[in-house]
Amino acid sequence: MLQIKNLSKTYGKFTALDNLNLTIGKGQIFGFVGPNGAGKTTTMKIVAGLLKPDSGQVYLDGIEQQTHIKEFKEKIGYMPDFFGVYDNLKAMEYMEFYASIYGIEGEKARKLGLELIDLVGLTDKADTYVDSLSRGMKQRLCLARSLIHNPEFLILDEPASGLDPRARYDMKEIIKELNKRGKTILISSHILPELSQMCTNIGIIENGKMMVSGTVEEIMATRGTASPLVMRFTEGQENGIEVLKKNRLVENVTIKDNSVSILFKGNEEEEAMLLADMIKNGAYVSYFSREESNLESLFIQITDHTDGESNEE
Repeated sequence: MLQIKNLSKTYGKFTALDNLNLTIGKGQIFGFVGPNGAGKTTTMKIVAGLLKPDSGQVYLDGIEQQTHIKEFKEKIGYMPDFFGVYDNLKAMEYMEFYASIYGIEGEKARKLGLELIDLVGLTDKADTYVDSLSRGMKQRLCLARSLIHNPEFLILDEPASGLDPRARYDMKEIIKELNKRGKTILISSHILPELSQMCTNIGIIENGKMMVSGTVEEIMATRGTASPLVMRFTEGQENGIEVLKKNRLVENVTIKDNSVSILFKGNEEEEAMLLADMIKNGAYVSYFSREESNLESLFIQITDHTDGESNEE
């Protein structure tokens, strides 16, 4: 559905996007993950038509953005990472105002506004002034506004930012419901466990480049051998650490009390050989196991470029 080809964008000497390539299929909830400054918001603004790239192309259902900008924008709903200020507007008036931008007015606008307000769970707040709503309610209202023209593709930039756990749960359920109704969704968030529960696909961006993308299951499987290998010692920890430092498949060693965590690139047979080598050299190992992969640990592995040993106190 969405295809980004060789997208580049600079701000002065800073490169925000560096030949970024990304494909999102119809019906996906695509989680866009990356450190601050990685290029997530820049990408989203370009796709939404709010920024022009220096080079590259964006396609939606085969429609090229720059040559068919009006048709392209009609297919997209954009929810920014901030709400804005709307003094003296009630929630329903806010919805009717945005409906009028799309040429929807009168009773049709009011009916549509009520339907969307109900969809995001704000029916009892229809006549409440926007500036008196909680942050979570404002976020939901902003999402309802992005749906006013019934777009096929939604861009949600940090929709759960600053929300309490209950409000985050409500937002997550609304997004899942929209996906069931046929919306394809691109969503960025720093709340990685919730993204992994909600998204069908993820992409990790760093320094303006896509580092890895695919289904959560595919990425976890391909990166499984990079999951931390954790061990604990009853005696001989120093001997075990010496063995780890000499092993060519060990990249990082993190020590905390009698527990040691490493990034080990070997297979199961090589794990067994490593364990046997430590025992042979006088290490008493009471625990030795791979940690279960998750999106948060995957993100740390891909974006952590530090080498060598780190000690935690």
